[in-house]
Amino acid sequence: MNIIVKPLITEKMTALGEKLNRYGFVVEKRANKLQIKGAIEELYGVEVAAINTMNYSGKLKSRFTKTGVIAGKTKAFKKAIVTLAEGETIDFFSNI
Repeated sequence: MNIIVKPLITEKMTALGEKLNRYGFVVEKRANKLQIKGAIEELYGVEVAAINTMNYSGKLKSRFTKTGVIAGKTKAFKKAIVTLAEGETIDFFSNI
């Protein structure tokens, strides 16, 4: 099972990374904090101090078109905010 789906690279998460040494990831819905911690430490080679997780439910979306109303739903996902130990950093743009 692939625990980490993708890193969250937004203005808010970039500011948190610079200020508080926190990084955001979209993770597998069934993953717990210990599994997330192990995956982050193995993938990036850093020491994790704390993890906060949040479950987001899918939201209903609809739009009006020429052919009528199209209704759908966005995907539900789980987000993990990872706080690294003092002096550790993750560089997402190193291999571009």
